[in-house]
Formats: sequence, structure tokens, C-alpha cells
Amino acid sequence: MRGGRSLAEALEDTLTRWSRDTGITVETWALPEGNVPPQVTRAVMAAFGEALSNVERHSGAHLVSVAVTLSRSGLRMTVSDDGQGFIDQATGRGIDAMRAAFAELGGTLSVTGTLGAGTTVTGVIPHLSGR
Repeated sequence: MRGGRSLAEALEDTLTRWSRDTGITVETWALPEGNVPPQVTRAVMAAFGEALSNVERHSGAHLVSVAVTLSRSGLRMTVSDDGQGFIDQATGRGIDAMRAAFAELGGTLSVTGTLGAGTTVTGVIPHLSGR
């Protein structure tokens, strides 16, 4: 991260600023401890930016819950909102970009919505130790 900031610090700063600017409450369940390779940090931050933008523009949410965990098996990111959700499959340039950022690192990203109950973005990047 630029200036020596960890992924956890970058996420905290982003979430604090975004919540203040949008008025949407953020509940943080977990943030990663330890070092995350720069390319993984970039992918996670890009996906977070897009996920939060989608919440703000499309969901009508009042609450966003966030968890990013790090283990030997890799990194897992979850962003869930209590907004309107959707019926059909999530598509669009932003979602495609999030998926591509994770796929480039051997990971996957899914977007699941439930009409009237919100949307969840889940991304996994396996085996960070060799990156």
C-alpha cells in the first residue's frame, strides 16, 4: 500500500469516508491482519470501490456489513447490504471488472441478491503466500 498503509487501514479509511459521505451505516465484522501482497490489495480495493458505489447508486440500503479475512488458504471478502436486492443475475461493467480483478489472481467473485433483502458480494483469492 502507498505510504506503508496496510489493507486493513486502507479499508477502514475508505469505509469511514464512504459512510460519512453517503449517510449509510457500515458495520465491520473483520479486517485482515498481516501483510497482503500489493496486487491483492489493489484487487480488493477496486472491488470494494465498485461494491460501495453500487450500494450507493442502486440499493437503497441503510446498512452495509463488511468482512475481509486472511488465512493460510487465502483472502475472503464479503460486502452485504440491506437494500432492495434483485431477481435476475447481477451484470454490468463494474461487476465484470470486480470479477476480472479477482480472476486475474486466481480468485472468484460472486454477486447474489435477494429481492427485498439485499445483496452480497463475496470474493475469494486463494493461496496468497506464493504471490
